[in-house]
Amino acid sequence: MEFKISKDFIAQIEQYISENREEQLVTLLEDIHFADIAEIMGELDSSEASYLFHILDSEKTAEILLELDEEVREKILKDLSPKEIAEELDELSTDDAADIIAELPEDKKGEVIQELVDAEHAKDIVELLRYDEDTAGGLMGKELVKVNENWNVLTCVREMRVQAENVQRVHSIYVVDDEGRLKGRLSLKDLLVTSTKTPISEVYIPKVDYVKVTTPDVEVARIMQKYDLEAIPVVDELGRLVGRITIDDIVDVIKEEADKDYQLAAGISQDVEADDSILELTRARLPWLILALLGGFVTVKVMGIFEPAMKNHGELFFFTPLIAAMAGNVGVQSSAIIVQGLANNSISGSLFSRLVKEVLLTLLNGSILALILILGSHFLLDVSYEVGLTVSVSLVSVIVIASLIGTFVPILLNKVGVDPALATGPFITTSNDICGILIYFSIAKVILGF
Repeated sequence: MEFKISKDFIAQIEQYISENREEQLVTLLEDIHFADIAEIMGELDSSEASYLFHILDSEKTAEILLELDEEVREKILKDLSPKEIAEELDELSTDDAADIIAELPEDKKGEVIQELVDAEHAKDIVELLRYDEDTAGGLMGKELVKVNENWNVLTCVREMRVQAENVQRVHSIYVVDDEGRLKGRLSLKDLLVTSTKTPISEVYIPKVDYVKVTTPDVEVARIMQKYDLEAIPVVDELGRLVGRITIDDIVDVIKEEADKDYQLAAGISQDVEADDSILELTRARLPWLILALLGGFVTVKVMGIFEPAMKNHGELFFFTPLIAAMAGNVGVQSSAIIVQGLANNSISGSLFSRLVKEVLLTLLNGSILALILILGSHFLLDVSYEVGLTVSVSLVSVIVIASLIGTFVPILLNKVGVDPALATGPFITTSNDICGILIYFSIAKVILGF
């Protein structure tokens, strides 16, 4: 059951801290999960959080360190000496330890690495720091269980016991050759039912999914999601097994990618959080707001061109928000579906067939909406059939164009290497507003003859 953090509980912790009641604090938090303790520390001020961190057992604080918000973790690490940080990292897996070290100032990284007790652990961490954080190499951990294809089952089991001591969870047993190249994987069931003298080369499974150290993290996430993998091995340029990526790291990648896409769709160009400074939030939001403002100027200019229509048929003005809103909504719907398909790699067929399908879909939807509009505008708004027909034809034309833009733009952005989520935000809305108004008044000019 999830632990609920109440205001009274936080107040109790703050009271214990102010009274230096360490034993009571440790007892109070003894059975609470480290993720919940990290959340509790996020509710405290920096000095209280630091105090709490120092009185807890290092095995627990190492896990807490990973769960803390970046801002809180930065303050905690700032108060710790290189030796104290190294003691925390000795309790973590290599990938998590490398992530923590990567956040440290340059001058402190070397000091912390030198303080690590386990030389092999330090060597693995240094190797991981060489890789870009957005690649499989930056995600992987060095802890895994591997056996040589030339061993027999008995030797394999003995070696596995030794290796498993440093691995928190054994997802798979990998098979390598004398050069360390990945050859396949072992089934635990086959080990249990096979004679101890049987060579591993006779029982291992040669088919194994893997990624290279340079594979982008989003591609790793897609592969693991597609094949429902709990872990995937990572090989270098020569095919040598160098690490593995587990599902918990991929969940973080998926969450970060979803957050980024959501912010792009909302017109936020940088990765920000609600607690960031006003200046950081302004830098993230302002560019797209300026774009929307410029788009608004263009829309006003377009409407100014058709000023005679406003004088002769004033009722056209009142349908302008409707046309703009429908154009924006249809464009965002179309682009959202395409962006989701691109993210899931489920877009199939040619671009032409995709556009034809979208046109047929919007023609059907547009015809139904146009019929409702004609009837509604005449009976509810007392607008002439001529004006109602003008608005209805405009509506169908506008949503067809909007759907085509919403379909084509994200595919085009994806092909040129730009995040297609950009197409679900103000960019698509503003462009559809301008196109919608231009089409609306152009059709009105043809039908009404002004």
